[in-house]
Amino acid sequence: MTAVPERIDYDAKIPNNVNLKDDRRLQRALEGWQPKFLNWWGEMGPTLATHGVYLRTAVSVGREGWAHFDHVNVPDYRWGIFLAERDLDRRIAFGEHKGDPAWQQVPGEYRADLQRLIVIQGDTEPASVEQQRLLGLTAPSLYDLRNLFQVNVEEGRHLWAMVYLLHAYFGREGREEAEALLVRNSGSPDAPRILGAFNEETADWLAFFMFTYFTDRDGKYQLGTLKESAFDPLSRTCEFMLKEEAHHMFVGTTGVDRVVARSAELIREHDTLDIARHGGIPLDVIQKYINFHYTVSLDLFGGETSTNAANYYTAGLKGRWQETRRGDDHTLADGSTFVDRPNPDGTWSRDEVQTLLALNLDLRGEYTADCQSGIKRWNRILAEAEVGYSFALPHVGFNRQVGMHAGHHITPDGTIVDAGTWRAGRHKWLPTNQDLAFVRSLMHPVYERGKIASWVAPPSHGVNQKPFDYEYVYL
Repeated sequence: MTAVPERIDYDAKIPNNVNLKDDRRLQRALEGWQPKFLNWWGEMGPTLATHGVYLRTAVSVGREGWAHFDHVNVPDYRWGIFLAERDLDRRIAFGEHKGDPAWQQVPGEYRADLQRLIVIQGDTEPASVEQQRLLGLTAPSLYDLRNLFQVNVEEGRHLWAMVYLLHAYFGREGREEAEALLVRNSGSPDAPRILGAFNEETADWLAFFMFTYFTDRDGKYQLGTLKESAFDPLSRTCEFMLKEEAHHMFVGTTGVDRVVARSAELIREHDTLDIARHGGIPLDVIQKYINFHYTVSLDLFGGETSTNAANYYTAGLKGRWQETRRGDDHTLADGSTFVDRPNPDGTWSRDEVQTLLALNLDLRGEYTADCQSGIKRWNRILAEAEVGYSFALPHVGFNRQVGMHAGHHITPDGTIVDAGTWRAGRHKWLPTNQDLAFVRSLMHPVYERGKIASWVAPPSHGVNQKPFDYEYVYL
């Protein structure tokens, strides 16, 4: 006897503004997918069991509805499907269809490419949940534990957003791709996630803060390019997702702030940079984490030149960051830019490439400039504490596995060296096994209200005007 799928009360269970209750075909698709999602969440989601987490839930797209706070049992979280409000007069802003009305349905000639873009974006969302599933076991405070769960449930909602598009607009192939999003797992030898950074381990809270600063910031820029898409449902979906992505980056930015502040405090207290013996994370280890997470995230932008990116742009599928603010013709038929290329003899050369082929480079440049803001923040914390040390982003060619720098040995200052020199210096530039083991040794959970681990400073403010010592999580 075949079990009948449980009927879903769409207004109560899945907050949405896509008219789910009146779309029977989409209801059937989601009724089949939702139990599989919940099974995935149970197996691959957060390991730590809780009885309620003070979470923000989006219940509508309006100012009052997108941030509703309350204690929620995480498996009962209301994962919703929201698109930003539709602009009835929206026109395509770039490419060969510039000026045409935005598409409400998928044009047949672009079906495969649009589906691929949605699948790649969708694959990153559950991947980060999988990477972070053990972190609750070592949370430095209830405030941080609450932020971890908030990031996790919103990544789950972003997965729902992409799955909605696959189910609603791509038929049987879309449904199959939605199923596959729950089959691949981060780090799996047989079915890994599509992009390399999402198969890396996130084993400690410094790595989590770096991930949410650097890798979620890549997500911001990727969503920003898809927000420009001529396919209006994708554009509106990504516009709403960007609201939630901002919180993830806030967690990373302020998390690293607090690690640096605590390290600076210990340096002043003990008058030494060698604070490992005093339970703090040394600044040179923080720099190594910056080097690793920044460069792994750079790989997510792809090669410096890309015919795929050029084709997506010309077709109107994926624009540039803040496309409508650009002062050019938005077709990029003419124009060029320059890219620095490493040579086998250890020198650099400058190549001129067509602007249309260098869209990944353009986006990466926007990202790097944004990342510098964090470096400035963290250096300001050190300066205010009168600590004579400063952080820096490494050269874009350092530690790269994708693009023209892959296969070259480039130091953080941009010097091209041989393999032996690289091996000899690697321990100074990237986290060693000893560094990772030390940081993990500090990761003891602190679940008492108002208390925090000794390696990180408390936040200056709580969540939603609550104090730091609020009971953010019921354990």
